[in-house]
Amino acid sequence: MATKTQSGGLSRLFTIIAIVLGVFAPIVMILERNLESFYIFKMDELHDLAKRGIQTHGNDTGAIVNYIVSELSERHPQHINAHRHDDPDEWMFNNAGGAMGGMYLIHASVTEYLIIFGTAVGTEGHTGRHTADDYFHILSGEQWAYTPGDYVPEVFPAGSVHHLRRGTVKQYKMPEGCFALEYARGWIPPMLFFGFADGLSSTLDLPTLWRTTYITGREMLGNLALGKL
Repeated sequence: MATKTQSGGLSRLFTIIAIVLGVFAPIVMILERNLESFYIFKMDELHDLAKRGIQTHGNDTGAIVNYIVSELSERHPQHINAHRHDDPDEWMFNNAGGAMGGMYLIHASVTEYLIIFGTAVGTEGHTGRHTADDYFHILSGEQWAYTPGDYVPEVFPAGSVHHLRRGTVKQYKMPEGCFALEYARGWIPPMLFFGFADGLSSTLDLPTLWRTTYITGREMLGNLALGKL
């Protein structure tokens, strides 16, 4: 009897999973085909904004960040973090793929995120293999990247963009201080597992995990309430 009960339970479980997949798979496929329609940020505008910030403020990274966030707030007032970047409570550590740096969240939604990420002391790690394209606009310092089989690194100085294509992976390094405007477009929620993994398995920095979850959830749900996927 126990074997029959277990078999019946597994059958019901597999049936439920099949129904869920049958319902959601077509929805995901439709959304996937129309991802472009959900984006509010344009890649060429972000690159232009980053370059203008560098040209205007040179090596003053704080002023560059202020320049970028201020203009984005004017262009997209409803979708940009209303809490200022000079509020220390809005900055948090981010440990992911072995790398560590500071992060300020400018925008987070289901299909896009935009952050300031960097460190004043250098870091190195694994990029992660993501469900979104990632564009790293270097504001100060340099980022290096390595792909297996290459014998020289890719070097991205201030003013350049490192595009990590969706589903690909690299080793990366900020040899010294480096800050960037990082923009991802695609499916953002699955990326959060990579963002939380080191905190849950290595650093066990629960206050930072809570702060990251709170701010990300606040911005993502806020944008969702405005109809922004």
